[in-house]
Amino acid sequence: MATTLSERADEIIGSLRSRKRAHVFVISGPSGVGKDSVIERLRERFPEIHFAVTATTRERRPGEMDGVHYHFLDAQTFAEREAQREFLESADVYGLRYGVPKWGIREAIDRGQDVVIKVDVQGAATIRTLLPEATFIFIAPESLTALMQRLRTRKTDEGEALMRRFNTATQELSSAGAFDYVIFNEDDRLDAAIDEIHAIIVAQRARTDQPAFAL
Repeated sequence: MATTLSERADEIIGSLRSRKRAHVFVISGPSGVGKDSVIERLRERFPEIHFAVTATTRERRPGEMDGVHYHFLDAQTFAEREAQREFLESADVYGLRYGVPKWGIREAIDRGQDVVIKVDVQGAATIRTLLPEATFIFIAPESLTALMQRLRTRKTDEGEALMRRFNTATQELSSAGAFDYVIFNEDDRLDAAIDEIHAIIVAQRARTDQPAFAL
């Protein structure tokens, strides 16, 4: 029996739908730029997305929950998992260890679920070599003055430690050109930054050339 125009149209639509795959979004930027605040708001906008939880050896800060904000590991456990290659990337940051676990990301991709990874600039460079088809979003401060104020407000570093973090953040700004998008997280305008990232995610989901990710 000859295929009708309507049946052919249904086949085309079905083919387009079958191209939909999980996508990976990497959000990065210098220390103090507000990446955690961005991630919290994106969780509200996109409850269907898997947000990778980074493992760290640093101490838990007030209000942080293990397995939600970070996987808090002692140095020995972190080293063991790193030796077993359980991290997508890992790095030493200001004397502490950070790593992005593979297992949750792999399971999400297998389910066809989009993934958001929050990582520092060094980690983003590593992930780019492993997942070059991911979408890389750089969060930038509105000014260096604003960045310093945010670092001071956090009260996690003082004196030389604060200046070392600020100097590193200043250097990391030069890496913005390697990212696909740059979003400015201006003071009291977090909603505007979230709206821009929302638009990026929606646009990437609609691409006709959906990349396939594998870990």
